[in-house]
Amino acid sequence: MNFITKTSLLLLFIFSSCHSSAQKKEDYKKSLDSLIQNTNPVFNGVILISQNGKTLYSEAKGYSNFETKKPLTFDSQFEIMSNSKQIAAVLILLEVEKGKVDLNSPIKKYLPELKQNWADSVTVHQLLNHSHGIVDLEKPLAFKPGTNFKYGNLSFNLIGKIVAFSTKKSYTEAAETLFKKLKMNHTFCYSKDKAQNTVTGYYNVKNTLDPVTTSQINSETLGADGILSTAGDLVIWNNNLHKGKILKPESYQLFIKNSILSQHNFFGKEKDGYGYGIRTIEKEKYRYLGHTGLGDGFSSVNLYFPESDISMIVLENQMNDDSNLFYISEFKIKNILFKSDLLIKK
Repeated sequence: MNFITKTSLLLLFIFSSCHSSAQKKEDYKKSLDSLIQNTNPVFNGVILISQNGKTLYSEAKGYSNFETKKPLTFDSQFEIMSNSKQIAAVLILLEVEKGKVDLNSPIKKYLPELKQNWADSVTVHQLLNHSHGIVDLEKPLAFKPGTNFKYGNLSFNLIGKIVAFSTKKSYTEAAETLFKKLKMNHTFCYSKDKAQNTVTGYYNVKNTLDPVTTSQINSETLGADGILSTAGDLVIWNNNLHKGKILKPESYQLFIKNSILSQHNFFGKEKDGYGYGIRTIEKEKYRYLGHTGLGDGFSSVNLYFPESDISMIVLENQMNDDSNLFYISEFKIKNILFKSDLLIKK
């Protein structure tokens, strides 16, 4: 075989390898396109996958309002429900950094209006990681604080009140001051007066969509479920939060530390770590941080993969009536990402 032939074959091999690699990188886009067009139950929402702040994949499919047939856009604002909790946790940690809140102090110190005996034993830390044992403000604790995990909104309702107590501002003012600083221009706390471009939430009953007319959010629940945002703004949030632009390193480590174990079907069948309003997943193929949100006819998933610097945001203005189908499209999207060559193993 002469030199020219060998060189030609080598170049052909290199070109084929590069083409094959490029084709592989595009596979996840084709898979995502196919999924959102053909999945059952129907997908109605926004997907945004970004790396280092640059968009890798984005799609808005369906309607913000099925009655008027108004289409979804990337500026459509969704109720992110329990993804609001990590924002409340960050606001508390900013107060910790100022020396105004002690995570290990009893919550009675910051909520003097609480008359319950357990207010002297439950700590701020235990509210943040759902190990408090509070099931109802008027009932005894379900377990000794710090010994178990019981997820719920009540603890973050109280976190929102502690933010207001410490900052001497309303929770809305404290949160929206931070959003403005981060240039999250489409993110705000729930208020009927500020619903600028908010989409309508729907309950999906066997692919029949019924609009939600009454919100579960009120002024008491803003810390738990009260934030409205866009996919683009949540990428801004991730890029600032996970790259040390909001919290000091020691505060961030407290935020993501696996201080207790819990199980959630979206994140796997085994118990994994829970921090402060966020999960740190170690037992799947890739390490990642994230949370889900569900309610008022909305579903939200916000994941961040630190080794790859990738964010996966999925917002839908529908939630399934069948609990077995909660986050079903989001779960499929995560699996497509897992099968791509975008992620780096821990």
